[in-house]
Amino acid sequence: MIREIKNEAEMKRFGEMLGSYLFGGSIIELIGDVGSGKTTLTKGIALGLGVEEDVQSPSFTIKRLYGARDHLSLAHYDFYRLMDVGIMANELEESILDPNCVTIIEWGEIVDGVLPADRLSIKITSPTEESRELTIYAGGEKSRKILDCLSV
Repeated sequence: MIREIKNEAEMKRFGEMLGSYLFGGSIIELIGDVGSGKTTLTKGIALGLGVEEDVQSPSFTIKRLYGARDHLSLAHYDFYRLMDVGIMANELEESILDPNCVTIIEWGEIVDGVLPADRLSIKITSPTEESRELTIYAGGEKSRKILDCLSV
């Protein structure tokens, strides 16, 4: 699925819609260059999950955890600054396996061996300075359910 996004506000609205469809065990991989809108999309997803805290990029902390609706949590990872995942692989795996956690991973190529195939991958490209193109694909049954909701 390809989705055209005109500006930052639309990216956040799309994320909010996506967040409203997520459930415990959902895994989202965000792929894109620095400044492509991965954290903006995550802020929208957090709104859709009912996160009340201000969502910030975990670039320097690697992980941020937020409380969400329906006793869910949102684990937001950013592996940009890591050359080797090390012990973070174990922590990421715990989040992924937690049935009450929605996990978002930025720069997932560093932990590709830890990520399950069944994840929603969103590749963000920048045709212009303001617009974005999202290429969204599902790697399995659970992520396909989310993709089907987005297709409506």
